[in-house]
Amino acid sequence: MKQFLFRIAVFSALLFLVTNCSTTKDKKSVVTLSKAGIAEEEEVYIPHIKSERKNYFPETLAENQWVDSIYNQMTFEDKVGQLFMVAAYSNKDSIHTNAIKKLVRDYKIGGVIFFQGGPKRQARLTNQYQSLAKVPLFVGIDAEWGMSMRLDSTFRYPFNMTLGAIKDLKLVEKVGVAMAKESKRMGVHFNFAPVLDINTNPKNPIIGFRSFGENKVSVAEHAIALMNGTQGQGIFATGKHFPGHGDTSTDSHYALPVVNATADHIEKVELYPYKRMFDEGLVSVMVAHLNVPSLEPREGYPTSISQPVVTNLLKNEMGFEGLIFTDALNMKGASNFKKPGDIDLEAFMAGNDILLFAENVPLAVDKIRAAFQEGSISENRLAESVKKILRYKFKAGLNHYKPVEEINLYNELNPKSNLSLQYELYENAVTVVKNEAVLPIRNLNQKIAYVKIGEDQNSAFVNTLKKYTDVTEVSDVNTDSLLVKLANFETVIIGYHKSDKTWWKTYEFTEAELQLIAKISEQKKVILDCFTKPYSLSKISNFEAIEGVIVSYQNTEVAQEVSAELIFGAIESKGKLSVSINDEYKAGHGLTTQNLNRLGFSTPENMGMSSEKLNQIEKLANKAIDGKMAPGMQILVARKGKVIYQKSFGHQTYDGKIKVKNTDLYDVASLTKMVATLPNVMQLYDRKKVNLETTLGEMLPSFQGSNKAGITFKTLLSHYGQLQAWIPFYKATVGADKKPLERYYRKTALPGFSKRVCDSLYLRDDYHDSIMKQIIDSPLLDKKEYKYSDFTFIILKQYLEKKTGKSLDQLTYENFYQSLGMNNTLYNPLTKFDKSVIAPTEEDTYFRQTTIQGYVHDMEAAMEGGVAGHAGVFSNALDVAKMMQLFLQKGQYGGVSYFSPETFEVFNTCHFCAEGNRRGLGFDKPQLSGGGPTCGCVSKSSFGHTGFTGTIAWADPETELVYVFLSNRTYPDSNLPNKLSKENIREDIQKIIQDAIIVR
Repeated sequence: MKQFLFRIAVFSALLFLVTNCSTTKDKKSVVTLSKAGIAEEEEVYIPHIKSERKNYFPETLAENQWVDSIYNQMTFEDKVGQLFMVAAYSNKDSIHTNAIKKLVRDYKIGGVIFFQGGPKRQARLTNQYQSLAKVPLFVGIDAEWGMSMRLDSTFRYPFNMTLGAIKDLKLVEKVGVAMAKESKRMGVHFNFAPVLDINTNPKNPIIGFRSFGENKVSVAEHAIALMNGTQGQGIFATGKHFPGHGDTSTDSHYALPVVNATADHIEKVELYPYKRMFDEGLVSVMVAHLNVPSLEPREGYPTSISQPVVTNLLKNEMGFEGLIFTDALNMKGASNFKKPGDIDLEAFMAGNDILLFAENVPLAVDKIRAAFQEGSISENRLAESVKKILRYKFKAGLNHYKPVEEINLYNELNPKSNLSLQYELYENAVTVVKNEAVLPIRNLNQKIAYVKIGEDQNSAFVNTLKKYTDVTEVSDVNTDSLLVKLANFETVIIGYHKSDKTWWKTYEFTEAELQLIAKISEQKKVILDCFTKPYSLSKISNFEAIEGVIVSYQNTEVAQEVSAELIFGAIESKGKLSVSINDEYKAGHGLTTQNLNRLGFSTPENMGMSSEKLNQIEKLANKAIDGKMAPGMQILVARKGKVIYQKSFGHQTYDGKIKVKNTDLYDVASLTKMVATLPNVMQLYDRKKVNLETTLGEMLPSFQGSNKAGITFKTLLSHYGQLQAWIPFYKATVGADKKPLERYYRKTALPGFSKRVCDSLYLRDDYHDSIMKQIIDSPLLDKKEYKYSDFTFIILKQYLEKKTGKSLDQLTYENFYQSLGMNNTLYNPLTKFDKSVIAPTEEDTYFRQTTIQGYVHDMEAAMEGGVAGHAGVFSNALDVAKMMQLFLQKGQYGGVSYFSPETFEVFNTCHFCAEGNRRGLGFDKPQLSGGGPTCGCVSKSSFGHTGFTGTIAWADPETELVYVFLSNRTYPDSNLPNKLSKENIREDIQKIIQDAIIVR
């Protein structure tokens, strides 16, 4: 280390010569100096002189006066007591609590460091301890990933290694801000973070996840960002574990780790972050229990009690003037070397200011008193540390101490903004290591399997994967049997789920797991997603057979959700490895994948919405249920391509037996027009198969010569063609007793009777011709005005099927649902789903004489075998939102162009607004005046549709909002008054959504 000051002088001189290879910011320089005998790729940091270092807590006259006043009133015992910060727990009994109180009252200790417990208990104890203190106590805590490192019921931020994968340092600073706010709320002054250890040893048993990574520059930059966030809020950060615990293979909690690095290496690498941090205003440092022969010549002498390390190096050579803490003195790395009392004395004499986790304060006080009386410790040395401690107590506001307020503590420690930040962090951290054209998954028309390895939970990952397409979970304890089950799958997603609640335990694949991955990769296209340390992948000797590799770092729910989004292209990958996996995949490596603009998931606040306001939706939902307006419902809100609210309320029926789930299916009624028929029509228009002036007679020859032959495409889709609203076609097929007539129906499917209307009821096939004839022959309305008509889409179904030669259900599936991942959207859902996951729509006593569940409610659609242009589709809110997002993105979704933006604009135009007709082409539009389908608070460019069963889907290009409401308000009797509509429930919910937009 003797070379340290010499190097500074040399580099300072060279800076005047090497002007094209330095970057400066606040007189800080990171330079490349090949002529100085240092490798070109090595970055050398030139520290600031002390006077130019940032100071978050500058000295003031009031501070000096307070410090001198307190110090001058202190006895020797008062002063020595300030040196001790003892361990306190809020999950222990009164014996422990009373022991701490005695130390505060009788030994005037300077602070406590809290460990395990809970926030309210800790707050209560903090207040009790502070009330006994002659000089207010410092309160510290190890909260490297937030209070949850020690306390229950608190928020858990990502580990440093996860944060180290993030390139946007402003996000890391946000973490520091958030953690500081919770520290402040708990009356904590010191967060013993950030960890500055450079984890160059993958087998390090105690640092690992706690390190920002293996690259010294990255570690420094991330640590500075975290510190800036923390100290910017008035909370003190502590850099640890000086001089560097990264290159060790022993846990200092149990033994004294050896660091065999040269002093030169330590200076260039381990000390690099400290130099940077000191210049940026770091308040305090924690000294580790390490055996570093190159720094401390005495054999086996811990750095924490080494004068050459603490005083000579840290204070004198590096010029650090902040508070210096020992690491916990109960750790075996220290306590094995000297007994309690002796270890405390040695630590103080080495130059430390605060003795952390002293095991025997009374004995330690006696030892320090004896050394003072012998002259081994001077008054100046004691004053140096005690006055420094008092200065920082003043800076912490302890000159005007206020107790911790216990009211509303949990809520304030867990603000909704924390979850929003968590999404941002993982969206920026998840790292794609390898991608052989498999990420993101574009083709949803393939069989995809998911295989889990690892012992931890995986539900968030699997559930999110399934939101994009059909993904089948496959498992078997026998590898050969598992491979047989995977035979028909094209792509296999393997999730490696290791608990990060026991972060110090093994994260490595077992040999059996490695063999399983290898065997699956030999036969299938594989995406391996690791929800643990990147080091886990180091045991894979050959990645050649694995097409895609992702590191998601931790097995949290948000990490799982975000990683699934990345796999299907709802987000692009941004993360870079914080540590190396092997020689090919080194720290800093990370591939970028494409965002396919599929719907993703986030929090309202991340999308500029208020979650508190959106929570008011629940009140209206419950009002509807309690008022028998609908037995249950699904409500979804998405903004800017992210689902931010998705909840289900109530039950499928009023008997309360089956709760509605987000995955349940509803008969969407007239939303069918918009989510099935209309997009197919738009494609034909886009391909110039039809234009706005194409007549109905040209589209369908059967209309030639009729009174409807001249209706144009534009007027037809605008409900402006003078068509009748509807005809109750079914009435002609039932008798006076309202039961189906035998000449039209059979109880089983027979030749000529294949149109399934419901269970045990089949309509004759040729009745469709009768329906079309009735439409063709029906009179036109006398007046040309807007009149909503089901005929429009019954006709358009006929046109599409004639034009394409395919049935509408087949056409819609092939053209849209399959590639959009709308795997829960279909006609005749009982062909794929169990009846129990489909909400019933009515107890039919006038036509089918049965419970209508899994069969379309609309009578004409039922008579078409469940497949109609105006009704018949079943779906859930998320799938409907995918179609609405496709429209919002003007035909683009999932990397596919379904129709042009120009086509969308034509269909979303109100062509007859001047005539008082609000409709677009197929789309409903906001009312021009008075009542209508919306809250009256959405933009004129917004569009959507409502449905008879109690549904609405609406999108607004101006606010980038999608709103979906699905219910079965028609159950049990559709002939009862439509209270859902009369009470404006759907519209009032839409108003809440609009009001939830945060205006900045």
